[in-house]
Amino acid sequence: MKSTVEIQCTACGEETLLKRVPRYDGFRKAGESLVCASCGHEFPSEMEVPFKARKTGSLFDESDRPASVRVFETHEADQLCRHCKHYVVNPFCQRCGLRNRLVEATDSCERFEKKPV
Repeated sequence: MKSTVEIQCTACGEETLLKRVPRYDGFRKAGESLVCASCGHEFPSEMEVPFKARKTGSLFDESDRPASVRVFETHEADQLCRHCKHYVVNPFCQRCGLRNRLVEATDSCERFEKKPV
């Protein structure tokens, strides 16, 4: 959980932060105290802390979204090496079985043949 939370303090009346301060018994951690960051008022339990209601809203709206990017035309994406029947994948590299060369999945060539389904 966060170490600071926004509250409306009942002791000083300020809108402030709530700090979780560790309590120690010697060198051992014995628990946590909930303390107002402005006045230092210690709350007896978490149930008695006047938390502020969180605003539910969006920072951005639809006008902030970028335009969709189209890299390929619809027919171009169908002729990539990864859809070719000569495309060979192994854990170390990808090869064209027809030309015996290293290729990438997004490469294309004029000797493309559609992989059977």
